[in-house]
Parts: sequence; structure tokens; C-alpha cells
Amino acid sequence: MTDRPLIILQVGFPSESIREVHGDIPSWFCRAIQHPLEKTEVIRVFEGEALPPPDANRVAVITGSWAMVTDRLPWSEAAAGWIREAMSIGMSLFGVCYGHQLMAHALGGEVEWHPQGREVGSQAIQLHPHASNDVLLSTLPREFPAHLTHMQTVSRLPEGALALASSAHDQHQIVRYGPNAMSTQFHPEFTPEIAADMIRQRKTVLTEEGFDPLALLSGVLPSPEATELLRRFVHQAFNRAAPQHEVLAQSA
Repeated sequence: MTDRPLIILQVGFPSESIREVHGDIPSWFCRAIQHPLEKTEVIRVFEGEALPPPDANRVAVITGSWAMVTDRLPWSEAAAGWIREAMSIGMSLFGVCYGHQLMAHALGGEVEWHPQGREVGSQAIQLHPHASNDVLLSTLPREFPAHLTHMQTVSRLPEGALALASSAHDQHQIVRYGPNAMSTQFHPEFTPEIAADMIRQRKTVLTEEGFDPLALLSGVLPSPEATELLRRFVHQAFNRAAPQHEVLAQSA
């Protein structure tokens, strides 16, 4: 396998105050996945950095963003085209929040502003009964907490996609697009500390929207199951790609 098997398509930038305490988004994902940042190719798609050719021997994670998929920004639409190419060769893809919505949009689904507004804080994720048939979800509890912060939603899934979990607020919390592609509306890379600081940063806006920031903060929970899903997906993809790469190397 390549010495940088993981690609992170970074589609947003946290505030300076968040970065000063927690670092940048790629480091959050690498800690969650337990994969070295120095062995990861980070592409700042939102700054116009060029995307590498899709590669079925690598894994790509598409991050969250402060942009909106419905704005159809040029860099976002370019990333959507890249997702379609990657899917056509069976590359492993995992989308988170904006990445979740972007994958759905790229593959023919629809994304809209959520009619009930923002979903934020630690919320209960309920697996659907058929999720027990998914190898990555079969050992997870039927309900587990996860960190959320989003205002848009996947309103219609692409043809062939399958919703595997929901929350009280959003019916598409985990989506499977095929054997090598999955996305989550929730943030498996967030620690409780990151989630809490995100709430503190938005305290005024949340209050204006009718939320109680103190209640949200007191409700922040660890989310090991959410993080484990991301980690399992990536490491399963590494294991799937490595033998193929080794065979090619031996035959060269």
C-alpha cells in the first residue's frame, strides 16, 4: 500500500480559538482513526488545492465544513465530481457532516435546509433493525450518543443508498452507498472537549435560536461508538487494499 494510504479532503477550517486548543480538523480525524498525521495526505479542497486521482488502494475521508452544500461552491462541486469518479472505481469513502451531505448530493440525492432548524449537542443515534446486517454496525448497541452540529440535511437519498440510523431530529444519520462507501451526519472525530467548545463558541447564536447552551454543555457525552465506527471503516479499508497492493508489488 502507498506510504500515505489515507486522504483527508478538508472542506472547512475551524476558528482560530478552536485550533489553538484542539489543533486543525485533520489531526482530530487522525487521532480518532489512530493513524499518523504524517502518513496522511491532507487536501484543503476549500482553498482550491488539487485533488489527487482516485485510487482504489487508498481511503478518503471527507470532513465537515462551515459552508453549505446547497451553495454549490466551485470547490464543492469539483469535490462532488471527484466523489463520483472515486465511487466508479470502488474507492473507499467516508463522509462526515458536510462530507455526508456532499456524498449524497454527488451521487444523486438531495440536500436542503432542515425544516426544524439546527441539530446540536450530544444526541441519541438509533440504528435501524437492518443495520444488524452491516458488518461495521452489527456489534454496536442499538442506541448510542454522538456529537452533532448541522443546519442542512440529506432530504432524499441517492438511488441505491441505504439509511442505517436516525436521530429524533434527522432520519439519515448513517448512510451506506455501497460496500466501500459510508457517511455519517454526526461527527465521529469530535471529542467531548471539542464538542463543548463548539457549543461555547456559538453560545449567542444558540440562545437566539432557542437553545439552552448550559443544558447542551451539561449533556455532552463521550461517543466511543461513533468514533469506533469511523476507525473500523478506515482500518477495514486498509486491510482490504493492502493484500492487493502486495500482490501487484510481487508480480512487478
